Amino acid sequence: MSGSARQGFQAPRVKNRAPAAVQITAEQLLREAEGSQAVQFRAPKQRVEDYEELNEYRGRKRKEFEERIRRTRGKIREWQSYASWEASQGEFDRSRSVYERALDVDSRDISLWLSYTEMELKARNVQHARNLFDRAVTFLPRINQLWYKYVYLEELLQNIPGARQVFERWMKWEPDDKAWQAYIKLEERYNELDRASAIYERWVAVRPEPRVWVKWGKFEEERGKLDKAREVFQMALEFFGDEEEQVEKAQAVFSAFAKMETRLKEYDRARVIYKFALSRVSRSKSTALYATYTKFEKQHGDRSGVESTVLGKRRIQYEEELSHDSRDYNTWFDYARLEEDAFRGDLEDGSEPKPEKVREVYERAVAQVPPGGEKRHWRRYIFLWLDYALFEEIETEDIPRARQIYKTAIDLVPHRQFTFAKLWIMLARFEIRQMDLMAARKVLGAAIGICPKEALFKGYIQLELELHEFDRARTLYEKYLEFDPTNCSAWIKYAELEIMLGDVDRVRAIFELATSQAALDMPELLWKSYIDFEFDEGERDRTRALYERLLEKSKHLKIWLAYARFEMAKMSAAGEDDDEGPEEAATAAVGEEGDVEKARVVYERAYAYFKADCQRTEVKDDLETFRKVKAQRAELVLTAWKPFEEEHGSAETLQRLGQINPHKELAWEPSEFGGMEEVWAWKFDDDIQEENPNAFKFLQMARQWKMSSAAKGGAGQMDVEEDEKDDSDEDSDSDKEVGASGEARESRSNGGSESGSET
Repeated sequence: MSGSARQGFQAPRVKNRAPAAVQITAEQLLREAEGSQAVQFRAPKQRVEDYEELNEYRGRKRKEFEERIRRTRGKIREWQSYASWEASQGEFDRSRSVYERALDVDSRDISLWLSYTEMELKARNVQHARNLFDRAVTFLPRINQLWYKYVYLEELLQNIPGARQVFERWMKWEPDDKAWQAYIKLEERYNELDRASAIYERWVAVRPEPRVWVKWGKFEEERGKLDKAREVFQMALEFFGDEEEQVEKAQAVFSAFAKMETRLKEYDRARVIYKFALSRVSRSKSTALYATYTKFEKQHGDRSGVESTVLGKRRIQYEEELSHDSRDYNTWFDYARLEEDAFRGDLEDGSEPKPEKVREVYERAVAQVPPGGEKRHWRRYIFLWLDYALFEEIETEDIPRARQIYKTAIDLVPHRQFTFAKLWIMLARFEIRQMDLMAARKVLGAAIGICPKEALFKGYIQLELELHEFDRARTLYEKYLEFDPTNCSAWIKYAELEIMLGDVDRVRAIFELATSQAALDMPELLWKSYIDFEFDEGERDRTRALYERLLEKSKHLKIWLAYARFEMAKMSAAGEDDDEGPEEAATAAVGEEGDVEKARVVYERAYAYFKADCQRTEVKDDLETFRKVKAQRAELVLTAWKPFEEEHGSAETLQRLGQINPHKELAWEPSEFGGMEEVWAWKFDDDIQEENPNAFKFLQMARQWKMSSAAKGGAGQMDVEEDEKDDSDEDSDSDKEVGASGEARESRSNGGSESGSET
């Protein structure tokens, strides 16, 4: 079919989609498919009537086989087919002749030997098969399959001495372990255990490997020769020797020996074996043996033995982790803590403690100095020195060694690049515990002189305060502020010290000096502390002056709100103690009450400032700042001023505040990306009145009309309900009139509300 014809060809449309009257099943389809298949060719069966035909058939087949092996002489399968056919015809001599001819072609083919022997065995020619196996194992002594077949034949014929002779010939070639095990199992099947033991002895002489010694020992144990089993294991240990490499190789022997003693309930013997092996091999190379020992101690040991075993296992784990990363300080911490716990356990048990192990771990740990000169690499490392010094001071009470550790650590740190205040402070505290105050002060003084740091000043000051050396603390605060005059927390702490000492004039001088600094890190905290101090002292005028000075520096909304709350707050009398009891507080002098008018003045000033700030050109040009100022202005009125007037104000002040009326409206404002955008913006009535008085009057009239319309609508509805109650006996016409009047009122109220909303 051409391409154009195929393109124009379309499948016929099926007009009648109803099911056929006669349905064809899948089974019928399969039967038809099977019946339509072509019949396979089968060779015709030949029936032999006499010997002449039989000889003719045999001659023809031999000719075919000879022709095939002539063409493919090296193909052994053709020889095997030829020989098998001769055997099937009962011509065993001819079959042997074919096999012998095949062996001349390839005498190393194992399948040829196996098929040859199988043919003889099927023909029950046992002696021929023996001769063949003898020839095969002589010619191919490294082929285990031939030996297995030979031995199996002799054992099948119950010729056990013959089987032993075969095995003896085989063992001279030193075969693999399976051959030795097969020989041993032969002797075990016939209960010749002494012979089996002798075979084991010959086996370990040929292959002196740990697994062979272990099998021999288990064999002797299973047959009840316990002394012989111990002798076997002892011979194995003597053979391997006591050196580390030799003991490492013989770990399986030690483990099997100890397990045998455990099964015999000789726990002391087993423990001695385990300890002997573990003492000769490093922990990292004896993980499996140590795990077995740990399990043994948990089952049969006492508490101290179990703990020591677990400690040893943990030591191996830590050593392995440190071998991968020697600067893993977290692992060093865990390792040192493990040794310290072991040291304390020895002290509790009353045994002689050995601090050398702990010191060895710490010395190895501190020897791993961090690379580079970055402080972040030293943070964990320096705590190793601190823990080391604390161990020597607390646990071993070796004070000179602890002092030397501190000094070595200080000498190691590059203080010109960075320092650790905790290290200096810990050394100073150590000297104080040794009753050497001058040495502690020298340490901290040297630290401040070499590498002044905030934490050093704080630690030194705290030390002097604990010793009640207030003059020294003052001197240190002065040095501290000379070092960092911008630190507000230092100024505040200095002032708190003077407050505690009761020197008010010095406190004011400190705060005045602090507020006069050109740069401060947190000035808001400093001013708050100063204001709180004057307020606690009962100095309202001084506090008010401080607020005014602060407003000159910053007019933040929070400052205005705090100022207004201060004017409303009740101030306690000077010197009044807040911790007085109820009776004393009742008899104490009454403090000064707050002033509502002054607080209102503060609110008015704040609102006037934010209102004026909104009118500034630079604020209007910056859209984000303009919106922020308006939001602060609205927050001032809604969250602070309005609640204040509702609580303390009058109707007049509330009416005055209502004229401001901050509210949000949808308005078109310039966008940050250019153009205009519709946003919810804060609007104020006083701004609208100033910008467009006529529009503001119209807006007020619309609001009043809306409120009055809503009130009238509610009153009309109430009148309708009363009329319905009072005039329930009137006729239907009056009811209709009343309903119409009510509907008229409702329509007027709805219309008024709609017009108000439109306005």
